[in-house]
Amino acid sequence: MTHQDFRSLTPQAQETLRLKAMAALKEGRPKTEVARLFGVTRQAIHGWVHRKQEAGVSGLRAQRRGRPVGGRLKPKQERTICRLITDHCPDQLKLPFYLWTREAVVHLIAQRCGVRLSVWTAGRLLAKWGFTPQKPTRRAFEQDSQEVRSWLRRQYPAIRALARREKALIFWPDEMGLRGDHAAGRSFSPQGQTPVILGTGQRFRCNLISALTNRGQLQFMVFKERFTVAVFLKFLRRLLRQNRRRIFLIIDNHPVHLARATLRWFKTRRQQLRVYFLPGYSPELNPDEYLNQDVKTNAVGRTRPLDRKEMIGNVRAYLRSTQTHHSLVRRYFQAEHVRYASV
Repeated sequence: MTHQDFRSLTPQAQETLRLKAMAALKEGRPKTEVARLFGVTRQAIHGWVHRKQEAGVSGLRAQRRGRPVGGRLKPKQERTICRLITDHCPDQLKLPFYLWTREAVVHLIAQRCGVRLSVWTAGRLLAKWGFTPQKPTRRAFEQDSQEVRSWLRRQYPAIRALARREKALIFWPDEMGLRGDHAAGRSFSPQGQTPVILGTGQRFRCNLISALTNRGQLQFMVFKERFTVAVFLKFLRRLLRQNRRRIFLIIDNHPVHLARATLRWFKTRRQQLRVYFLPGYSPELNPDEYLNQDVKTNAVGRTRPLDRKEMIGNVRAYLRSTQTHHSLVRRYFQAEHVRYASV
């Protein structure tokens, strides 16, 4: 069946056709039959249904054709919009969006400047301003930006200078859990056929605690039990035995790190160990987070262990290999948010 050119109809005729098609659907007729009855494609019917779900009957009404009328942004307005996009999230500006999309920018420009633009014009403006679509990183609302700035500009430079004077090693430890069913990457498959990866239905896991320096030194411990004060202190004792130099330890605010027993143990090791705490809710400042992601992706996510013993063996083998290549460990310090710790 040949379909009529819907674009050749007047806006009023298009509106009438949409409303009649929706009425036919409401009577219980299938979309294929409605599309054949009104001489349009089934995809057009799908689009009308979506518009009605999004905006109600008003979404089916006739709209003005051609370029949107609303004027252009002035240079001062452009600078204002750029600053708002850079410094705020959409919900902070009371916009009904979670990410900065072209639609969100259209709403922002209409709200702040009273100028109505299309999403295509917004896209061209974003490209002109130097904005590109990127996968966002997550950051906790509770993070204190002033505390982070103080850490980067004053606290850590002072720690680094003191470590150099005392010829101490700065270790960055962290912990994480690993699951046997974790998957990473993609797999090729015929179009429309989702690839299936076979694996055991049993869930098993293990835990990892590691610590690294910007000189390429890496220490780790894989364990089966929960992460507790006893496990943490066992790792630290091993760390002290394997390093004769004084150690500066930079840790986060995990409850185990702040437990009374842990703090008492720190006091008994003041001659060997100094402890500093990262700003709260700031995991991106710890280089060991990048080692964690590497292990999850390459030691677990790209294999399919049959049991916990095999998974632990894979993780240990991968970490031992990394341990012997200091350049690989130093590379974790080259990520944008932790580059400050690379020297």
